[in-house]
Amino acid sequence: MISISVLALVFGVIFLAELPDKTALAGLVLGTRYRASYVFVGVAAAFLLHVVLAVAAGSVLTLLPQQVVHVITGLLFLGGAAVLLRNKGEEEEEVRRPENQSFWKVSGAGFMLILVAEFGDLTQIMTANLAARYDDPLSVGLGAVLGLWAVAGLGIVGGKALMKRVPLRLITKIAAVVMMVLGAWSLYEAVSA
Repeated sequence: MISISVLALVFGVIFLAELPDKTALAGLVLGTRYRASYVFVGVAAAFLLHVVLAVAAGSVLTLLPQQVVHVITGLLFLGGAAVLLRNKGEEEEEVRRPENQSFWKVSGAGFMLILVAEFGDLTQIMTANLAARYDDPLSVGLGAVLGLWAVAGLGIVGGKALMKRVPLRLITKIAAVVMMVLGAWSLYEAVSA
């Protein structure tokens, strides 16, 4: 059964954490140069693969005692918040233009770019943490995939307009605060258990 509250929480956390990430900017660059639907298919497939791997890793963490899981997830959330606050705006990476605009070339370029850039990324680690925390792989996986796809869609289609209206620093700070709250709450639960 899907938990709407877990799905919504995961969606929000992953969405906010991914917005200031370099892969959102890479999606924006790809979307401005190539057919948006082709780019989105490749990017979406790569994000789906990353979420499946992260949820599987998080599900393994649920085999540990609950107190240990709370400590691990709390520390990783706090570490993620520190990473967000430390990175002061990464620059866009240069993306080479494929030889042609065919579906397979463009979606393949988007897939490979996200596959490599997101491996071990903050949102993948956060997804594993959330899967361990809530022991609800379906709700966590669906929330994470939808959050990543939403950011990819925004980056590909409307990234320029969003960045004009909402400062990237503000988005980063909001994501960091949410992660700090989740980290503190997990550590509190570990101590009070």
